[in-house]
Amino acid sequence: MKREITVQVDGIPRRLTVDTHTTLLDALRERLGVTSPKKGCDHGQCGACTVLSGGRRVLSCLTLAVTQDGAEVVTAEGLAANVTTAGGQHANGDLHPVQRAFIDCDAFQCGYCTPGQVVSAVGALDEFAKGWPSAVTKGLGAPRLDRAEVAERMSGNLCRCAAYVNIVTAVRQAGGASPAQQAADRREAG
Repeated sequence: MKREITVQVDGIPRRLTVDTHTTLLDALRERLGVTSPKKGCDHGQCGACTVLSGGRRVLSCLTLAVTQDGAEVVTAEGLAANVTTAGGQHANGDLHPVQRAFIDCDAFQCGYCTPGQVVSAVGALDEFAKGWPSAVTKGLGAPRLDRAEVAERMSGNLCRCAAYVNIVTAVRQAGGASPAQQAADRREAG
């Protein structure tokens, strides 16, 4: 059975007809040519296909495209287009702070998982900013963006190259960790 849907992908409204069994990942990659979400495991276990839908992290390999009719989907490609400066001005071509942090902290090796890692980090930092606890959040107060908190929030994204130390540092930098905190991270990581 086929259905026509409209999805706003990286700020651009896209209309397409999809089979009701088509995943969002396949619709993005095969039908729309958006290749930053990667097909890793295709079972929702690696996070390489992570995108934002309505601002929330979703695994596009497990999400049916028809459920995204009318949704706003952001991929790693669209993050830079959605950057807003401190003054509220749109900054064309600027990298998103998380993308910049991944480059600054050398938080990737082969790069295959990087788009999913970056998008997941954006979602995780948004959840953190809203004060949502994770499994390792201590007490009833607002969570602290320490190494354990970042590692827990990013645990659904696998990196076969094992760039985890730098990924955690990059997420903390994007979340506002000071250079002193980052230096302590590097010493702690050994």
